[in-house]
Amino acid sequence: MTVLPEGLPLAAEFPDASREQWRRLVEGVLRKSGAQDAAGVQAEDALATQLQDGLRVRPLYTAEDATGDPGLPGFPPFVRGGRPQGSAVSGWDVRQHHADPDARRTNEAVLADLEHGVGSVWLTLGHTGLAVDRLPDALQGVYLDLAAVVLDAGAEFAAAGERLLKLYQEREVPAGAAAGNLGADPLGLLARTGRDEATDVRLAEAAALALRCESEYPGVRALVVDALPYHDAGASPAQELGCALATGLAYLRELTAAGLTLDAAAAQLEFRFAADADQFLSIAKFRAARRLWARVAQVCGVTAEAAAQRQHAVTSAVMMTERDPWVNMLRTTVACLAAGVGGADAVTVLPFDSVLGLPDAFARRIARNTQAILLEESHLARVVDPAGGSWYVEQLTEELARAAWAWFQEIERAGGQRAALAGGLVGERIAETWAKRSTALAKRREPITGVSEFPNLQEQPLLRENAPVPLGGGLPRVRRAQAYEALRTRSDAHVAETGDRPRLFLAAIGPAAVHTARSSFAANLFQAGGIETSTAEGVEGAALAEAFAASGASVACLCSGDQLYAEHAPAVAAALKAAGARRVLLAGRPGELREAYQRAGVDEFVFAGCDAVAVLSSVLDEIGVA
Repeated sequence: MTVLPEGLPLAAEFPDASREQWRRLVEGVLRKSGAQDAAGVQAEDALATQLQDGLRVRPLYTAEDATGDPGLPGFPPFVRGGRPQGSAVSGWDVRQHHADPDARRTNEAVLADLEHGVGSVWLTLGHTGLAVDRLPDALQGVYLDLAAVVLDAGAEFAAAGERLLKLYQEREVPAGAAAGNLGADPLGLLARTGRDEATDVRLAEAAALALRCESEYPGVRALVVDALPYHDAGASPAQELGCALATGLAYLRELTAAGLTLDAAAAQLEFRFAADADQFLSIAKFRAARRLWARVAQVCGVTAEAAAQRQHAVTSAVMMTERDPWVNMLRTTVACLAAGVGGADAVTVLPFDSVLGLPDAFARRIARNTQAILLEESHLARVVDPAGGSWYVEQLTEELARAAWAWFQEIERAGGQRAALAGGLVGERIAETWAKRSTALAKRREPITGVSEFPNLQEQPLLRENAPVPLGGGLPRVRRAQAYEALRTRSDAHVAETGDRPRLFLAAIGPAAVHTARSSFAANLFQAGGIETSTAEGVEGAALAEAFAASGASVACLCSGDQLYAEHAPAVAAALKAAGARRVLLAGRPGELREAYQRAGVDEFVFAGCDAVAVLSSVLDEIGVA
């Protein structure tokens, strides 16, 4: 057998390249682009990307950026996975969500899922889903010794948990074969509803369920540490992780006070996190979550064998859109990939139409087949910790873990998760984070395909049966697309009232080669607000004014290159105003000619990075859209 040398040089035939050489090449590109005149470290920094939580993604990672030893899969600190074999033996648990209050339809959907690759079912019960007493009907025909059941019953978790345990007895399921989670999460309920008066009672009920599961049903967990309320409110990844850590620690305290050992208490917890289409940040989040919980467990005295975090990944509801919902299939595919690569034990892909109401059979089929393709055709689970050894992912995991730990410590200094929720600390911080992100969304620095970018005004809306109203009263529920979708709703109402879309006239000055870039930009921008555009090309103000009058629009936007703007924009703007334009915009930054353009009648300038939501809202106002 040939023994390979240690540190096998795979590129030995090529000359070594240094970071300094790479930086010099970057300097040359920056100079040619005219972006800036930077050198050395500054040139590298110019290509860095700023993320939430103070994280920064650099353009190049090398062995110099290697972090400390992340350990081995299945061993503390569990960065590389909670099990030594990862998902390589049987893949992760494919978990489908059901919230239909109709027990018969839920049962049909559950059976269809289990027959086509789903491993466990996640049921919403109570006022926001299926009635607790209909749980046996929803699970009729389900082999409860083979399929795990996860409950989410809000304030009714005690009754729902007892009903499921009774169902195991009624169907003579062996105690050791039952698996799932009873879904007790009093602090998550506090986050959703903002009501703290019954939290003490609910914590006691959760502890009682945990004691029973520990003694009678070793495969069933009683509590879930659900981070989705924070993610759904607009929290950053570090805030989501920090809130989960503080909640998990609070539950450890409650369960041990009720009589469970530390190891038994830790075994009663499952953590639920969101995965979104930012694949590398999602991968890092699941890896960082295991590392952070391992540290909490270590400090508390939990043994290494019981410190591995059980993770349930759910594709983000924040990233889902009502408009062009088909794109949600692509978003959830990337998010599912990230959750799998990140090492989640169970993954739920939300159907692409879930924000429209109750998903139909086709949407549920696509949701489960997304996971089937990644597992069976892409073989994503065949490798243990696919991201391991990536300098970028390891560094991102390290930085995210540090940011989350700092937030966790702040929550603990405030008295723990319950006090931080009741006192407003969590809500205020998340609101600040969402406000900053909303600004980026409004300025299209964070694009939303099919909504803020490349909208389709001719798309036919998908109609779905209304879903039960989710819990509210506490942290809000937000979505990235909500501001743009509100504008589109205004446009739709205008169509219903008048028969026509709001319209804007594009005055394209000069030949297509000159104006196309900005006219395309402007059309894309205004269509994001549900505003149709019509275009006329020319350089003569009178001709463009005549075309404007014939278009039926009341607002116009000039589109051209800077040189033709300087020559013709003032005359064209004045002609459009004389023809009745209530407002004239110009696509591009005005530079030194701002005052000259404004004197000629240009009211506003639109460009990459402008507040698109504010511009679109004001244009709709000007057109007369209620």
